[in-house]
Amino acid sequence: MAKDEVVDRVTTLAESLLSSQGMELVDIEYKREGRHMVLRLFVDKAGGITLDDCALVSREFSEILDVEDFISENYTLEVSSPGLNRPLKRESDYERYRGRLVKVRTYDVVEDEDGNRRKTFLGDLQGLAGGIVTLKLREGQMARIPLAKIAKANLEFGF
Repeated sequence: MAKDEVVDRVTTLAESLLSSQGMELVDIEYKREGRHMVLRLFVDKAGGITLDDCALVSREFSEILDVEDFISENYTLEVSSPGLNRPLKRESDYERYRGRLVKVRTYDVVEDEDGNRRKTFLGDLQGLAGGIVTLKLREGQMARIPLAKIAKANLEFGF
């Protein structure tokens, strides 16, 4: 089974388990690290995820994967919190974290309202509307970035 197929199937199974636990799937990594494959789930919930939450999900999801038995390679399952620099993956994340400091990287160069062309933006998230993510940049100007051009977006921890 191809990596993308594994990730798709794991996503379906994990979202079902996590929703029943009041948690959400933030991201999945399935990649080779050294000589072994690692299947890493990043999970979260309102108020934050605890070590006990990660252990519970790991135990229960491991049992599900053993029953489903669709991953042919040997792998290590890891369950983790998304951390302080949580990625923004879903459209709903751009509304949920409105007002928070974010870093956005784009596939292509995008202009801010002052005409500055760049691929990396740091600013306060204003939200998402009509497929456009709006940031108030640290320099003071606004940037409107098409969601389709965003390669990666993360919360940033500001001091």
